[in-house]
Amino acid sequence: MLTIIAITSCKKDTRAFNADVAPVTTLSAPDNAASFTLAPATGPSIQFKWTASPTQDLVLYEVAFDKADGDFSKPIYKVLSDGSGVQTQATITQKVLNTIASMAGIASLSTGTLKWAVIVSKETNAKVSTTSHTIQLTRPAGFAVLPAALYLTGSATEQGTDLSKALPFKKISDGVFELYTSLTAGTYSLVDGTTGTPTSYSIQNNISVVAGGSTTVTGSKNVYRISLDLSNAAATITQIVSVGFFNAPDNKVYFELPYVGNSQWEIDNVKIVIPQESYGLDSRYKYKFTVMDSNGNQSVEWYGSINSDNPDPSTASPASYFYMYPVDNSQFNFCFKIVPAYNNKNANVNVNFSPGIPNYNNTITLK
Repeated sequence: MLTIIAITSCKKDTRAFNADVAPVTTLSAPDNAASFTLAPATGPSIQFKWTASPTQDLVLYEVAFDKADGDFSKPIYKVLSDGSGVQTQATITQKVLNTIASMAGIASLSTGTLKWAVIVSKETNAKVSTTSHTIQLTRPAGFAVLPAALYLTGSATEQGTDLSKALPFKKISDGVFELYTSLTAGTYSLVDGTTGTPTSYSIQNNISVVAGGSTTVTGSKNVYRISLDLSNAAATITQIVSVGFFNAPDNKVYFELPYVGNSQWEIDNVKIVIPQESYGLDSRYKYKFTVMDSNGNQSVEWYGSINSDNPDPSTASPASYFYMYPVDNSQFNFCFKIVPAYNNKNANVNVNFSPGIPNYNNTITLK
């Protein structure tokens, strides 16, 4: 009896594995020739739906996108269906659709048509649905694929044309970058890397960013803040006319700091004087930036402390005490203070807006 049981239990199921797969035959949503104006940041996701393949075993589904004249032999992009590929629908964000449209050659602020179908697969066997739908997509301004980093290079820049020395931008958020730097007569480009053949961009008319090309600078050397939002393909070029050390008690700029390169302004060996008021020494100060837009209009920006009031610092104060933030034009609020022991001594005063530091800051260092 034991022998019979053992022999029986060792018998294998010799059924042949059936790798056949039946294609999807019906696409249900979006409707054929559906049209969408994409809003990648705020628009709701779009659901693509179809009827199940009649294949009995477990299969995987992918939504495949191709150009309007494509045959899905080499799809532009594929998206696994919901539930890790087992559900008969795929929820696709408008951000992803914007990327797909860009890959298909649809330019920003343009409308184009794509085809989509469903690929059903089991093991290595895959079949495209017997029908496909078209979808019309209107892209917003900006780039669908945003670079993780951005650099400035070219003959007009502080580091010249050596790509390996290109100047990094400070990344503010996804697609948003900022750099304080000087530009001289020549050309410059924006690139997403410092080796190989990076993707490049250029600024047109001081207001927009386009793929490829370069920007020409004429005239004398000046300092600028280059602000970019690639999600909107927008650029703002602001000239930094001057950076002044503003003394709050006297309500005036004591001195201006020359630009010294590498996103920094510094004046060396200047005498630090803390005004004597009736209530004692008052060392409150902040910085007055005089700026000019691309149309030649001047205005003032103020940078100071994140705190509306501060205690006197010491040589042991944390670096964060001197972090710079945009502040209002009030005479006494959001000011830094000077180490009391620095009164009537010579020092170097530095304003550092380098992109690689944790936060823009200023320092006063005794000679």
